[in-house]
Amino acid sequence: MSFPFLFASQMRTFNAPGRLDLSTEMLLLPACFRPSLRITLFKPFLWTNIAAKNKSSSSLSFPIVRASSVSTFSTASEATVMAQDGPINQHPLQVAKRLEKFKTTIFTQMSSLAIKHNAINLGQGFPNFDGPDFVKDAAIQAIKDGKNQYARGYGIPDLNSAIASRFQKDTGITIDPETEITVTSGCTEAIAATILGLINPGDEVILFAPFYDSYEATLSMAGAKITCITLQPPDFALPLEKLKSKISKNTRAILLNTPHNPTGKMFTKEELEQISLLCIENDVLVFSDEVYDKLAFEMDHISIASLPGMYERTVTMNSLGKTFSLTGWKIGWAIAPPHLLWGVKQAHSYLTFATSTPMQYAAAVALNAPDSYYEELRKDYKGKKEILVDGLRAVGFRVFPSSGTYFVVVDHTPFGLPDDVAFCEYLIKEVGVVAIPTSVFYLDKEEGKNLVRFTFCKDEGTLRSAVERMKERLVKK
Repeated sequence: MSFPFLFASQMRTFNAPGRLDLSTEMLLLPACFRPSLRITLFKPFLWTNIAAKNKSSSSLSFPIVRASSVSTFSTASEATVMAQDGPINQHPLQVAKRLEKFKTTIFTQMSSLAIKHNAINLGQGFPNFDGPDFVKDAAIQAIKDGKNQYARGYGIPDLNSAIASRFQKDTGITIDPETEITVTSGCTEAIAATILGLINPGDEVILFAPFYDSYEATLSMAGAKITCITLQPPDFALPLEKLKSKISKNTRAILLNTPHNPTGKMFTKEELEQISLLCIENDVLVFSDEVYDKLAFEMDHISIASLPGMYERTVTMNSLGKTFSLTGWKIGWAIAPPHLLWGVKQAHSYLTFATSTPMQYAAAVALNAPDSYYEELRKDYKGKKEILVDGLRAVGFRVFPSSGTYFVVVDHTPFGLPDDVAFCEYLIKEVGVVAIPTSVFYLDKEEGKNLVRFTFCKDEGTLRSAVERMKERLVKK
């Protein structure tokens, strides 16, 4: 069976992945020259315009601008632009309309508060311990071996082969590493490249709330129409009848995440089969974010691409960071049949073009790790999860089941705060522990106001210390 290449219409003017050929007229002058003077900001201007005005002179005269003068704020009201020696001028913040509703991410806000109040950070999902030495040593060796220039745009051969081998082992599907894999700068870029490469303005995409916050922002950048279906506690089960009522021939794609951030839910085989049948019936694509596939504790992870009739309509996205505790490396990938991957590749070519070369060589080594590595990983995280879950229950939270990921969601209402944001601020300032308010993971913020998310990707001492703080300082009301 053959398929036409599918990708978003705004990408169709580009015939193949490649580099942009910019003329000198398009180059902008750098924006920082005289840091000792008080200045105001100018709009960008063309180098050739400056050259033309000064062609009779042997020296150029530049307007003075100062990069350190710009401060960022999380509101759209006018902000005071500051220099080191005081306020200079006032300018409204400028952002495209498609991003106006998005503020500074909740992870940045909560991490900043954590530092300010010396709180234990169980909010943002990055480990406070390092990844395995054999992977780090491989990166060091690659750097020493001179593997430091641009990589091939869709991934170095070693890594693509390792990804294909791992996917075959996990799903039973044999794929071509040259035509069915694109390596990206983390799974977040894989998500962006998939959406921007395959979704046109006005296309409907179904999300399951709560959802990872980059989904909504990236869909907004693509001009998609978002239809949201809420997973309800305590088990966050798929509301099948609701999905049936929403999906139609007008639906372009479903964005799926299993194991699921923030709830820890894993979609069951029966749920995935129901989604598959609806997608096939309505000719709908699936974008499946599976970055936590190796952190499955109570059931086996199932990739929806492995179900009958689904590989040809699925983009599977994954990354190295969660499994190998190397989140800062930002190595991700997308797997799809060639007719879908073409759009993903096109978008990737003009987003980041290529991903860190030495880290790709190390990632290839990581993915060839024996099964014992993954078994030990799950065992270690199950122990951490037990410490946190038992501790949260002892403190007085209602803890909801978490079958995968390194997150757990709880009901904070026994402690008498009006909503999740107020509770998390109180928890940081008065208790010294960080959690994430889940309302940021919903289109309707009211749906998440009673829930907060904790992470257990921390060493056992940190988890025990956080639990003890909450036992000592957090009181039911």
